[in-house]
Amino acid sequence: MTPRLRLQPEAIGVGMTSQRVRDRLIERLRGNGIADERVLNAIRTVPRHLFVDEALATRAYEDTALPIGHGQTISQPWVVAKMTETLLAGLPSAAAPVRVLEIGTGSGYQAAILAALGLEVHTVERIGELLRVARKRFRALGLNVRSKHDDGRIGWSGNGPFDGILVTAAAPALVEALTDQLAPGGVLVAPVGGGGGQVLVRLRKGADGAIERTELAPVVFVPLLSGLID
Repeated sequence: MTPRLRLQPEAIGVGMTSQRVRDRLIERLRGNGIADERVLNAIRTVPRHLFVDEALATRAYEDTALPIGHGQTISQPWVVAKMTETLLAGLPSAAAPVRVLEIGTGSGYQAAILAALGLEVHTVERIGELLRVARKRFRALGLNVRSKHDDGRIGWSGNGPFDGILVTAAAPALVEALTDQLAPGGVLVAPVGGGGGQVLVRLRKGADGAIERTELAPVVFVPLLSGLID
């Protein structure tokens, strides 16, 4: 069950942001292979139109990526759903909070989906302005998301290890600092590749530290960059 969000009238939406429009998106996602009802319910509930510029709100429930400024995008809903579903399938079933690290906060939408699923979310963003806006969205929706302005390529070792890591930007190869912060038995989902093409990859870390890699689907993400921008 998706935890209750703090839904104000603007979050509920009307017209092209209404519940009927959201339900049509859910049916498209289900028809395109997303089967985890927990994920579909979170996407149905979290108001994606609040995570894009107001001028793009009428397109928020299209199954497409949209620009959010600074050369970044909010990912296509199918990609968000696929990454979340893949992550959930590999996470431990435990009474204690399941700790997840997201690299690349961006608009905050992916982190909001994870938090709405009851996960303990830690997210890192290198662009300060994007993070400040995302934090306002988290507070407005009553979501407890831990966030940090830092270089995502180094992760957040002080809060690890993590049961799951989700990377929302692509690197030519997986970053060792991130795999090192993955707990034994944990799972990492990330796009890998460059200009020649990217693929969504799932890594599972065994109890002995060995990494098992599975390639899932071709994707297109912005590049995972180093350094900070205020």
